Amino acid sequence: MAGHEAPPFWHEKPGIMSLALSPISAVYGAVARYRMDKAKPSYLNAPVLCIGNLTVGGAGKTPTAIALAKSALKQKLKPGIVSRGYGGIHVKPHLVDIEKDTASAVGDEPLLLARVAPTMVGRNRAGSGQQLLDSGCDFIIMDDGFQSRSLHYDYALIALDARRGIGNGHMIPAGPLRAPLKDQMRHASAILSIGEGDAGDPVIRAAARAGKPLFQAKLKPKNARAISGKQVLAFTGIGDPQKFFDTLSSSGCWVGASRAFGDHHMYTEAEAQQLLDKAGDEKLELVTTEKDAVRLTHSEGPLAKLRERAHVVPISLEFELKTEAATIIEAIIKNYEERRLETG
Repeated sequence: MAGHEAPPFWHEKPGIMSLALSPISAVYGAVARYRMDKAKPSYLNAPVLCIGNLTVGGAGKTPTAIALAKSALKQKLKPGIVSRGYGGIHVKPHLVDIEKDTASAVGDEPLLLARVAPTMVGRNRAGSGQQLLDSGCDFIIMDDGFQSRSLHYDYALIALDARRGIGNGHMIPAGPLRAPLKDQMRHASAILSIGEGDAGDPVIRAAARAGKPLFQAKLKPKNARAISGKQVLAFTGIGDPQKFFDTLSSSGCWVGASRAFGDHHMYTEAEAQQLLDKAGDEKLELVTTEKDAVRLTHSEGPLAKLRERAHVVPISLEFELKTEAATIIEAIIKNYEERRLETG
């Protein structure tokens, strides 16, 4: 299943298109607000952290979930991760098996999350969370699920891309917002501003007005030194491909050619062969993201060859202050303990 491209006008100054679509956005926003406010979430007998974002598209939720799962492990907790699994086939809760599962079956992000902590995919987040608790987990991280509120969370950390922010500030379909900003802020516990840029400033100001804490983090390439100084053909299907290409350039790569696909894009054999041929003809090294690489695993033919030839650049999230991840986890546990006292 190929990913969907966000319309370019979502990340430009509001114009004719966003104006024309604003009546539909108003209806969408009213429905989204009603759903968030009137949701009757299921409760789990464990602390639940939700990592959400305000908009459609990548904001860094997966590396945030990984960083917080690692921090929970350091604090002797047993984290388990709940994910819908974008484009996956599982309706009932399914424990991700990184040796056997494919991205088309469970989604690409769960395959990355499962390397760090047990990860359950399925439509029923509460059911997935309960199964993780039954198997010995004692701390649940929910990747997304902020707007649906089907599972009660003790803390909602909102991942915000500092470079893209909330685009034109309009709601779907006039812009990328999933619900009105002020309504989303009511349900948020804190904002995590990722990267550099001032596009997220309206959200940061709204968070300050609402008294919500602000944390800062950066996405850092792990083994970029291995490709520094090389001429590369970079390819990716993520929410913001330009961010990946910029990361390569800032790591000392010369990006001779680049190919951007839709978010969560499942590569075809023909596309894989085209990339291999172009890299061969122009003497460029193939480079991609970890998320793209997992979509090429358990494949054969040109797809397997592309996976074998491509240099993978993993990205990790680093908090500006090393203690911030632990601070967030302490706040989640405190909120959970207060909830337990209230509900008896």
